[in-house]
Amino acid sequence: MNSKRVVAVRRLKPWHLDRLQERFHVDYFEEPDHDPMAYREALHKAHGLIGGKLQVSPGTLDDAPHLEAVATISVGYDNLPVDEMNRRGIVLTNTPDVLTETTADTGFLLLMATARRLVELTDFVRQGHWTQHVSEAQFGHDVHGKTLGLVGMGRIGQAIARRALGFGMQVRYTHASPKPEFESRWGVERRDCETLLGESDFVCLTVPLTPQTEYLIGADQLRCMKPSSILINIARGRVVDEAALVHALKEGVIAGAGLDVYEREPLPADSPLPRMSNVVALPHVGSATFETRDAMARCAVDNLCQALDGEKPHDLVNAEAWALRQGHGSLAT
Repeated sequence: MNSKRVVAVRRLKPWHLDRLQERFHVDYFEEPDHDPMAYREALHKAHGLIGGKLQVSPGTLDDAPHLEAVATISVGYDNLPVDEMNRRGIVLTNTPDVLTETTADTGFLLLMATARRLVELTDFVRQGHWTQHVSEAQFGHDVHGKTLGLVGMGRIGQAIARRALGFGMQVRYTHASPKPEFESRWGVERRDCETLLGESDFVCLTVPLTPQTEYLIGADQLRCMKPSSILINIARGRVVDEAALVHALKEGVIAGAGLDVYEREPLPADSPLPRMSNVVALPHVGSATFETRDAMARCAVDNLCQALDGEKPHDLVNAEAWALRQGHGSLAT
């Protein structure tokens, strides 16, 4: 067994822990808040940290003076202090590839469910209101033949585009850089954001949360959309100004929204979104299948083992910290 120590948090099954325990001393905390003192003591000795929904602050890093690597079981890492980790030479890894198709499934599920009013009409039947033939009051909107606008054309955006093309949709996208190979292969077209919003029947957000994308979609952008259009957000909650979205949905600025992410999670009990008939609200389950969550954990374990063995991790986020660890800079003290 390696002499290094690992703290593991959430989303790790016994077989993942077994792999880690074959190599390292492992302290596992399903919920660190349940025993914060023990968690802090374990971090003080830890060389590696792995888990889902990691809560890491500069203060956490102060409590972990030996920490070499953090492996988050997620694609997003906007909740982690990357600049501070770079300064200290702490390697960060994520799990970007294994959840692409599953998250794209969720995005297209929201698109279909919102367009055809799946949740609302399921409740209509369940509550015994289906007593005669349906009328226009229960009609939804077609998906085939419509235009999908993708805000972001990374892995997940491209996977959603392929699904949309299979439904006979026209696909437009906006992205920081053009994707000429994808355009030529699949016949998708690039637009500036304002034009895309105005052309699209469905707008799907897949961008990461950065200072440039925070509140990217606000009142002005929602007004650019068609009154019949639907917004799908599987990116991060703070990509959308939620108050502006609620107003737009109430006032008919747009027709509906399919949401898997929110400004505050879990969604506050007083949020109007789950009670709005033109909203399909999921509890941030984009990658939540048995198969994908298992693959994400396996990927994170692989990354952590590589980092602690001195090998460059497959899914390295911060090359700057890796360079420091390899002696190409000075580690912060």
